[in-house]
Order: sequence, then C-alpha cells, then structure tokens
Amino acid sequence: MNAYDAAAVPARCDVLVIGAGPAGSAAARVLASAGREVLLVDQQPLGRDKTCGDGLIPDAHQALRRLGLLDAVMARAQRVAHVGCVGPRGGRIDVPGSLAVLPRQQLDEMLNRHAQAAGARFVQARFERPLEDAQGRVCGAVLRAGDAEFEVRADWVVLATGAVPKALSAAGMCERHTPSGVALRGYVQAPSLVGRIRALEVVWSRAVRPGYGWIFPAPDGHFNIGVGVTDSHRAVGGKGAKKDINLRAIFDAFVKDYAPAAELMREGRLVGELKGAPLRCTLAGARWSRPGLLVAGEAAGSTYSFTGEGIGKAMETGMLAAEALLQPGDDAALRARYEAGLQALKPRFDLYERANRVNAAPWLADLLIWRARKSPRLLARMSGVLNETSNPGNLVSLKGLSRLFLE
Repeated sequence: MNAYDAAAVPARCDVLVIGAGPAGSAAARVLASAGREVLLVDQQPLGRDKTCGDGLIPDAHQALRRLGLLDAVMARAQRVAHVGCVGPRGGRIDVPGSLAVLPRQQLDEMLNRHAQAAGARFVQARFERPLEDAQGRVCGAVLRAGDAEFEVRADWVVLATGAVPKALSAAGMCERHTPSGVALRGYVQAPSLVGRIRALEVVWSRAVRPGYGWIFPAPDGHFNIGVGVTDSHRAVGGKGAKKDINLRAIFDAFVKDYAPAAELMREGRLVGELKGAPLRCTLAGARWSRPGLLVAGEAAGSTYSFTGEGIGKAMETGMLAAEALLQPGDDAALRARYEAGLQALKPRFDLYERANRVNAAPWLADLLIWRARKSPRLLARMSGVLNETSNPGNLVSLKGLSRLFLE
C-alpha cells in the first residue's frame, strides 16, 4: 500500500498491530489466519533493515515452524551446525544445535508477507498515540503518514514496536526508558572466508568486557560481525544511567584482539555502515497490558540477557498475544490470559539474567570451555541451553560451578 494513501486505510479493524517485526507479523499472521480483520502498521517500508545478530537458534526454528514459514526461511538462510564459544585465553568449544542466519531485512519481509498472505493488510505509517474511549480503554490509534494524521479504531491494539521506548511512552506503557543493553553490528562481504568461519562464533575476552563479540556466517559470502553489552545502563528512578561504554571502541578492540575478526575486516568489504541498536531484555521495563492493548516482542523485553538473542521469543510473544485475543472472554480475562503466558516464560528469562555474569567475568567462559572439552555431559548440557532443555543459570551458579569438577 502507498505509504501516504491514508484514504485507503480502513477506519476500523478487529486488531490493529503496531510494528511489523517478528512479534507484530507473527501476531498478525495468527489473527488473520483465524479470520480476524487485521491492520499491520510499521513506520518503515516493507523490507526494512534492523540491527541484529540475525542468528536463528532453536526457539526461532520452533516459532517459524508453528507459523508455517520454517521451510521457506531455511531455503534462503545460511545453515549452521554449531555455536563456537571462544574464551579469553583462546579456548574453544563447538556446541551443536539447529541454527541458521538470515539478515533481518529478509526475515522481516518474509514474515510481513506471510501475514499479508493470510489476509492482514499492511500500511506504512507511524504510531502517534492511542485512542481511548470514555472509560480510558484503548480503542484504536492515531497514525501519521507524511504530514497527515488519521485515526484507526480497533477492538484491540497490539504494540510491538521494539526496543525504542517512544511508542511505549506514548501508550503509557513504559516503565524503564533506558535499554537493558546495546549492540553494534556490521555486514562484511568476504567470499574468501566462506567455509573457514562456519559456526556462530561468540567470543568473550577482556578486550570486550563487559560484553561479547560475534561473527555469524550469513548467505552469499557475507558475515554478520558485532559486539554487544548487556546491562549497559543502571536503573536509577526508573530512568537509568548509562555506563561508560563506547561501542565503537569495543568493536575496534574485538577486531584487534580476535584474529578471525581482524582477518575478516582485512580481507572483506564492509557493506554499508556499522549500526547500533538498544536491547530490552528479561521481560522487564514495560507494562504488558492495559484495557484494549497488549505489548509484545522486544517492547515487552523479549530479548535474552547473556546472549542478546530475541527473534524466537519475539515471535513467541506475538503468537501468545494473538492466541489470547482469539479466546472467548471479556477484556480482563483476555489480558490475564496473555500475561499468564508471559509470566510462564519469565523464569527462563531470569535464568539467562543469572548466566549474564559470564559477560562481566569472562574467566567463567574459560572455565566452562575447559571443562566442556573434557566432559561430554557438560557439552550436552550446553547444547541443551541452546535447545531450551537445560538451565543456563545453573551453568554459572555456585552449585553448577562446583559440579564442573565432578563431571
């Protein structure tokens, strides 16, 4: 749809989904497939770019399978067999898993078109503020396309606008304005390194402390390279205070410290610019619902601490929102059903928050790698973390650390 053709936008729909990333498009697909009239809105055009590591770990595969899109995504993605964990002293362990890489520009477009194929309508417009009825219940939104503002009324609004808090604040849902973490990503075209960097490489070192670096092989001779820092802001009165972090300096240190990163930047060609982005983690920092409105995806904090992975859980929260709205019941019952679904996920996010201590103390990565190279059982537990069958927090708890010497 023409981004500025406001007259073609329906004045009313069953569900208005704001944000066409993984969470919003997943919600729109499920709702439209069930016969609901869905309007999917994003301020960026179809095929937008999104700063991300682009890694699809098993939870993303499971979500894509539920949406009926896994085979199509895997046909375009770069398949990967291992996560390569590299410690500060250079030790390495390859953890097996069902993994892939597909740039978000392609993945998000596929998800958006998949929602449209089910009957959702897509329009490029910016969310300005919610509409409220006389009782304060959200009943739609004011959108902007170019210089024109227009209203769309809806039975429900799903807000899936990502980590930037502007839309959350406008909807009265933001509890923490600063992010949980920050990341910097670039794409490098380096055909000479195809087959030489084959795993999703995650690197801990003193050079990138308190974060981590990564190199992920992408399709067509490209590589996604970046650094991330979780817990980048200290919460102060709900607003937070930024730590002394210079992402570009951390990126440069990663390239200097890690030989494959230096080789990649030396032999390859940087495609576009390095781009930074905030992260919202641990299902914290935003209210999950209010009458007439649900918050999903990274706006709700669907990214894991420790790894910074969020694509799979974003889709999962979007589907939880859609499934709640498809059930019978009044406003309070549907909101309670959705919040119960998120609450069921919360313990796993809390465990990743515990595991996040590896980023601040990279010697823990050395210890885990050293023991995993000697212990098939520990390697299986690490693979279980990828597959969400093992507890990531236990790996770095006092009890877990003591067990390392017994396995």
